[in-house]
Amino acid sequence: MGKDVIIACDFPSAAQTLEFLDRFQGRKPFVKIGMELFYAEGPDIVRQIKARGHKIFLDLKLHDIPNTVKKAMAVLSRLDVDICNLHAAGTAEMMRAALEGLTRPDGTRPLLIAVTQLTSTNQEALEHELLIRSPMEEVVMAYAGNAKRAGLDGVVCSPLEAARVHEVCGSAFLTVTPGVRFADGDKGDQKRVMTPAQAKKVGSDYIVVGRPITAAEDPVAAYQRCCDEFID
Repeated sequence: MGKDVIIACDFPSAAQTLEFLDRFQGRKPFVKIGMELFYAEGPDIVRQIKARGHKIFLDLKLHDIPNTVKKAMAVLSRLDVDICNLHAAGTAEMMRAALEGLTRPDGTRPLLIAVTQLTSTNQEALEHELLIRSPMEEVVMAYAGNAKRAGLDGVVCSPLEAARVHEVCGSAFLTVTPGVRFADGDKGDQKRVMTPAQAKKVGSDYIVVGRPITAAEDPVAAYQRCCDEFID
C-alpha cells in the first residue's frame, strides 16, 4: 500500500456511516473504524464496509497484558481488515504477543502499528500528567524503536515526528499520522498538527482525517482536497 488518505468514520451508528460513504458514488476511500463505531455496532460494521470494497484501518488501540492482547488480536484477524493497532506503551512483550495473535494459520495478517503518543497530548501533559520527563520527540522515537524491534510494521505518530521516525526506523517503517487539519480549519482538540501538504513534505505514509472531512459541508470535496494536497 502506498500513500493514502484515511477517513476517520467516527459516527455513532452504522446507518450514519453507510449514508456518509454512499455520498462518494462509487469511490472507495480508505476508512478508519474507531472505538465509537465499533462499540456501537460490533464486528458486523467492519464486514459491511469491507464487503463494499473499502480498505479498513481498525483503530481500537489495544493495551492490556500480553496474553489478553494476543487473544483479542486472534479474534480481530478474522475480520480481514488492512491495518490494526495497539498502544506502544504496553511494552515490547505485549507487541510481540499481539503480532503472534494477529498472524493467521496461513501466515497472513493485517499490518500492525503502534500508537506512540496521542496527537492530543502535548509536552506539558506528557510531563505533568503522564510523568514522562523526556522531550516528546525522544519518547516517540523510543516507542517507535520498540515497535520495530517487536516486528511491527509502523507507528501512529504526529506528522511532526514522521520524518524523524523514518530516520530512526527506516523508510519502509510506516508512519500513520492523525492530527491533520487544513490551514484554514479548526484544530479542535488536536495539539500537534500539520496540513496535508505539510504531512506529505515530511514523509507521512498515511494521513488520518476525521472532522475536516466528515463535518464539512461537502465531504467529498474536502476528501478530494486532502488527496490533492497529500497524494497528487
